[in-house]
Amino acid sequence: MLCVSLAAAAVGLSGAALADSHGADDHAHDADKALVILTSDSLQTQGMAMILSNAMQQQGTELQILLCDAAGDLAVEGYSSEGINTPPGHPMEQVTPEGIMQMLMGEGASVDVCAIYLPNSDHGEDDLREGVGVAAPGPMAEMMRDPKIPVYSF
Repeated sequence: MLCVSLAAAAVGLSGAALADSHGADDHAHDADKALVILTSDSLQTQGMAMILSNAMQQQGTELQILLCDAAGDLAVEGYSSEGINTPPGHPMEQVTPEGIMQMLMGEGASVDVCAIYLPNSDHGEDDLREGVGVAAPGPMAEMMRDPKIPVYSF
């Protein structure tokens, strides 16, 4: 896991250096950001959303992940999904969406549950994994409206 994290950092740093070396515009120093909204209860969809988020993070993207509906369960401490098989050549044979999510958080990704997740579940804020917050609608709407921040929904 540490090797994957170090490789992610190296790829992210080399991507930033490449952008600067090619005369990127004045926004080159602004962080490349993305908002990933995950609502699906499908294990493969959750896994692929996290795998693609990991690839974006390795390429230098600052991630904000919003977990809503059934995907909010990934944020609950102690929640454990089944492992999913990875494609050939992946450093790990099986992964879980919440495992990748925690790795992303360790590399700086912000993860929140939707504002309505907790009031509509059997969980409270104390049940969330360390580092997971509760999204406020206003700031989330600002990110969604910002044309410089792509929004990916799964």
